[in-house]
Amino acid sequence: MNVLVINLVKATFNARSTNRYRLEEYSRLVDKMFVVVWTKEKEEPIVWQNKLFIYPTNSKFRLLYFLDSLRLAGKIRKKHGLDLVLTQDPFETGLAGWIIAGWFRLKLLMQIHTDFLSSYFWKESLLNKFRVFLAKILVRKAHSLQVVSERIKKSLLPITRYPLLVTTLPIFIDIKKIQVMPIKENLHQKYPQFDFIILMASRLSREKNIGLAIRTMAEVVKKYPKAGLVIVGTGPERENYSLLITHYSLLNNVILENAIPFEQLISYYKTADLFLLTSNYEGYGMAVTEAMAAGCPVIMTDVGLAGEILENNKEGMVVPVGNKEKLVEAISNLIENKELREQLTDNALEKVKNFPTKEEYLANYKKLLEGCH
Repeated sequence: MNVLVINLVKATFNARSTNRYRLEEYSRLVDKMFVVVWTKEKEEPIVWQNKLFIYPTNSKFRLLYFLDSLRLAGKIRKKHGLDLVLTQDPFETGLAGWIIAGWFRLKLLMQIHTDFLSSYFWKESLLNKFRVFLAKILVRKAHSLQVVSERIKKSLLPITRYPLLVTTLPIFIDIKKIQVMPIKENLHQKYPQFDFIILMASRLSREKNIGLAIRTMAEVVKKYPKAGLVIVGTGPERENYSLLITHYSLLNNVILENAIPFEQLISYYKTADLFLLTSNYEGYGMAVTEAMAAGCPVIMTDVGLAGEILENNKEGMVVPVGNKEKLVEAISNLIENKELREQLTDNALEKVKNFPTKEEYLANYKKLLEGCH
């Protein structure tokens, strides 16, 4: 089977990126995998072990992504033949994939990593409103959908055509690798001024609603002045969050760090007292699972894997989206109750024991691809 992938991730050209590593693993499951990446930069095509072929569109304008994708798909099909088109989302790449699949009479598999039917996604921007409208059409055109959580699957069922195959398959997380990684940097040693450290690791974008965490800390430190929040990540909202920290006089309690390597982040998970996720919506929430595997108790909003992988008061604590009062209450509870933190951690470690191994995951992924063929 030859698979064409329409991709937005520029890191695909980085041989050390996790996205590249995943594509290399997936390409072993098929005859050949061809990845068309939407780029405006002058990237060079890449061939890996005659299995994975990565082509940049190198488009002059964003509007040419579609035409350049179609052009490259035509060349690939003529030279190698194609059986399946896989798209990264049901939005722009989904539209391109649908056109290509229809043009060349191929099967279409759409991946959905975002809970786009969440009201918060809709409200976020005019572009998102258009994307929801587009996705509701495109999910009915696909032959199969891959979603990353049961939450997304349930939201899609009313708008998909029967008997469309919807498969829940999150991105693989290597639990054992996380658990055996040594601690190379201890957060309490790095920030000795804090006696309780809350960690966030996230892209600094609007949907992550890190502003809620900062406003919550303004209340938490009134009672626990030595509590600290360490936020790790980069993104378009960084300057706004920096201003918010200053506005609430939290320069001594909230630290903004840049993105760090995965190995260092695991050390952060293992030495923090609590991991916090305050997103308005999530497809899944990989950072939560990583924190669970690393033995860090979790508080998260009711998004993504909440209720599926992490149940409230069992593997962690779940609070309503945007509710500062409930978040303050949950954080205060865990600061004061070490026994509860340990109980949540033990339950979380027990839950992740049942996660698939790499071999099991790849077998499931291969089955997903073959089911579309």
